[in-house]
Amino acid sequence: MRITVLGCWAPYPRPGGACSGYLLQDAGGNVLIDAGHGSFSHLTRFIHHGDLRAAVITHLHPDHYVDLHCLRHAVAAELMHNRRQRKVQLFIPSEPVHIFAELSACTDAFEIIPIESLPEEEVPPGVRVRCGSVGPVQFFFLPARHSLPAYSLGIEGSGYMVYSGDTAPTEELAALAREAGIFLCEASGQDGDEEHCGDRHMTARQAGALARQAKVKELIITHFFPEYDLEALRAQAGAAFGGRVELATEGDTYFLY
Repeated sequence: MRITVLGCWAPYPRPGGACSGYLLQDAGGNVLIDAGHGSFSHLTRFIHHGDLRAAVITHLHPDHYVDLHCLRHAVAAELMHNRRQRKVQLFIPSEPVHIFAELSACTDAFEIIPIESLPEEEVPPGVRVRCGSVGPVQFFFLPARHSLPAYSLGIEGSGYMVYSGDTAPTEELAALAREAGIFLCEASGQDGDEEHCGDRHMTARQAGALARQAKVKELIITHFFPEYDLEALRAQAGAAFGGRVELATEGDTYFLY
């Protein structure tokens, strides 16, 4: 399993950068996780868009989904010219309703899978998630604490990793991330931003504390406000985690076995 950072900024990117987007590659399949501003362009540095099998969107804020419109046109053109045989599976929340309606109308490119339509299970025991799959790779969708319906992701394939998406810290997320090989966690705020982050986001220190609680093997922080000093965020997360913290860096690939 490998995860490549396409974009790590929020709610807008630094010059030349992109907002949330990650390329998951495992078992011969390519899956786009989130599609924020600029992420489609960065995706095509690593694979041809015709080789993308699925996309998973954690929530419908623009810095996490807006480049689906780029992907839609690219996929529709490939299908029209018989250069690909299947539509892209698109896992998305069904709210806000008006955005879901707009995206679900894009049937020329996407096979729409509302996350809320997926079967519900307890993974781990006591934590209820929605379960989906792309080939042999399993996705566990955990409801997040955010300003609109959102999900954190557990991803199980040749390894196990967790992506927080946008969320305040929760006990359920700590349980989902328990001993994960990689925990890709938002760090939207620095020390002093706790009130601003509220029930929507995490500070870097909160991300570190959650990772320590979950005993994850590797913590990678992401979802950076472009004006902040990233080394300060790394230090704050590391102090709470008690170990080395990686900064999500566009173009970097992380491997998990």
